[in-house]
Formats: sequence, C-alpha cells, structure tokens
Amino acid sequence: MRGGTQWTPQRLTWVAAMMAWDEGQTLDSRWEHARQVAGGLHTHWALGTSYSGFAAALVRESPRIVAGIKNKFRQAMLAMGSRCQTRCGWLAFAVDGSRVEAPLTQANEDGLGRAGREKSGPQVFVTTLWHMGLGLPWDFRVGPGTDSERRHLEQMLGDLPRDSLIVADAGFVGYELCQRVLKAGQSFLLRVGGNIRLLTDLGWEHEQHDGLVYLWPLKHRHLPPLVLRLMVLQRDKQKIYLLTNVFDPKKLSDEEAGVLYEMRWGIEVFYRSYKQTLCRHRLLSRTPATCLAECSWTMLGLWLLGLLTVTRIVTKKLDPLSWSVALARNAVRRAMRAGIRGNEGHRLFRDLASAVKDRYKRRGPKAARDYPHKKRDKPPSPPEIQSASPKEVQLATQLQEKIRIAA
Repeated sequence: MRGGTQWTPQRLTWVAAMMAWDEGQTLDSRWEHARQVAGGLHTHWALGTSYSGFAAALVRESPRIVAGIKNKFRQAMLAMGSRCQTRCGWLAFAVDGSRVEAPLTQANEDGLGRAGREKSGPQVFVTTLWHMGLGLPWDFRVGPGTDSERRHLEQMLGDLPRDSLIVADAGFVGYELCQRVLKAGQSFLLRVGGNIRLLTDLGWEHEQHDGLVYLWPLKHRHLPPLVLRLMVLQRDKQKIYLLTNVFDPKKLSDEEAGVLYEMRWGIEVFYRSYKQTLCRHRLLSRTPATCLAECSWTMLGLWLLGLLTVTRIVTKKLDPLSWSVALARNAVRRAMRAGIRGNEGHRLFRDLASAVKDRYKRRGPKAARDYPHKKRDKPPSPPEIQSASPKEVQLATQLQEKIRIAA
C-alpha cells in the first residue's frame, strides 16, 4: 500500500468482519460502531471518516485479500487435528447454494439480474462448501442471482483436500460436473432424481459391483459413460437414491452414506444462521459491486465467528458441531458494546468456549404446528433406470474399441 493509506487490508478486514457481527439496522450504523471498536483496540490507526470511502476501498481490495483470508482460515481448521475432521471415515464437504435478496435499485436490477420466483427482485447467489466435521465453511463463491451453483462448485474443486467426499442434493447431478469431480481426484455422494436417466447392463465395466449403473446422456455419447454405484435408502415411506463413485462398501456402506447425506442438512442450518441468526436475510448495499462485497464479508464474518468458537470448543473435547451461532453472536455483540479490551476480552473467550447448543431432548417437534411455511418442495422422484438397449451396447463396444486403439 502507498504511504498514508488509511484503509489498509488489515484495517478493512477488522472493520468488515465486525460489521458482519454488528446488530445495527443500517450499513452506516454498523460501520460507525465497528470503526469505533477497531479504533479503540488500535489507537494508532488513522481510520477514514466516511462510509463511502470505506466501501470503495473494500470493493477495490476485496478480490486480492479475500482469497488470502480463506487460506488462513483453512490453515486454522486443519490445525485442529484429524480427530474432529472426519465423519464416517471421510473428510466430507456438503455443498449447496442460496440466494440473498438485494435492494430494488436500478443498478442492482441491471447488474445482478432477477432469478428465482416470479416477481422476485435482484439477488446475490452464494454457494458454500461446508466442512461436515467442523461445521464451518471451507470455501464459498458469490455472484449475481442468475449464477450457477454447479459453476461455483467447479471453481472451488481445486482448493479441496485430497480424497475428499462431496455430498450434495439432486441439483448437482450431471455428467459434466461428475466428470470434473472425478478428474480432480475427489469422490462424491449425490442424490439423484427423476431428471436423470441411468443405464444397467451396458457391458462397459466387466467387474461387477452391487448397484452398478452408468450415467451416459445422449449428448455425451462420444465420451465414455460414467461408471457409478447407486444406493437406495428407505426413509419412512420415502426412498432416497444416492449416486457415488465409491464402489467399496468397506469404505462407504449404505448406512454410512445415509448418515452423511442426512448430515448434509447442516449446510441448510448454516444458511439459516447467516440470514436469520445474524439478521442478514437482505443486503443493504445499493450497487452490484457493494452487494457482492457485503455478502462476501458477511460470510467471512460468520466463518471467523465459527473459528473463534469451534477452536475453543475443540480444546474442551466437545463435538465441533455443537457450537451455537446464536450464543456466539450474543457474546461478540456484548463485547463490542462494552469494548473488547482487558477483562472484557477474557470474558469473550470464556463465553465463546461455552457457546454450545442445549443438550436436552425435546418431547415434541420444535416447529409450530400451524406455521405458514412459504414453500413445501416435493421430494425428487425416482431416477429413470433402464437396461441398455442392443444399440447402446453396440455403441459402447465400438467406443471401447476406439479408445483401445488410440491407447
């Protein structure tokens, strides 16, 4: 940074993270409070006096500092040790996307577009890779509301640890994405629905496995079919169909696949924490660039809050997934109101170490009986599973011969 710069990356990071935690209802009030707290902790900092200057610096500097902050956060997660990293023997990551509403300004309409339901306003689309062992993000991408969660996942594949397992819902199943995940050397566990056609008895794979199926769409018949394993799980009156490239039941049994898929619900709870617990269900910025920056730094703020909490929970030998976003939020907001210095800082760390969910067992459902839910999505229908036709078997044999000759 050139000499005399007031909003250095370090100062931007401190203020933006605390803005994500702040309880103010406007950006100005959040920024002013976060600036006061940061200035009180670092009295030698010469901080800017206008929010517009801060926002301009945040938009300008975010692309080059967010990636570095993500790497630091991931290093801190890996430093917690292997004991709390895996679930069912896998380093598993759930992936899902969500949209966040943006103000109905002309700039946002032009730059972010309209997606989702009819008459929806401009939105920001965020896709998250969620560490299922620690209950924390591992990576995320933000973009206009018209962006694709599959494209976001493809961008994040390179930063996953080796031999990871990606767990996702039916929206992620597709030949191209599965192929890219396989080329990246990763495994996946994906729910599959009625929009996917699977083949059996194609004769491509000579070694037989339980549940062996082929994903070979018509537009990809010039490429080899994907050889996968189909698992069918019974949940009450509903059947869940899961696809994976892990064939060995000793590495991933049907029971373990069911446990991991049910744990995928944690990423839905994470988005609820982002929107409801932090009260960030609607962005406040009035331009596309500031909307994307606001969404990114809210994600980083929630990630940092989780890191501060989970690190202390793990030292007490408790389950990382027991951390309570609401209690951690209350702890940092109380500390920010009081000024995080001296005894208040020690109290903050004690409160974060105690920010765990209640352990009592409820006798009935927590949800209200007649709560007017806005959406009741139908579960995916079963995939179309067919035995390969003679023409398809012949085409597969010819393709195998071409590949053998080319090799």
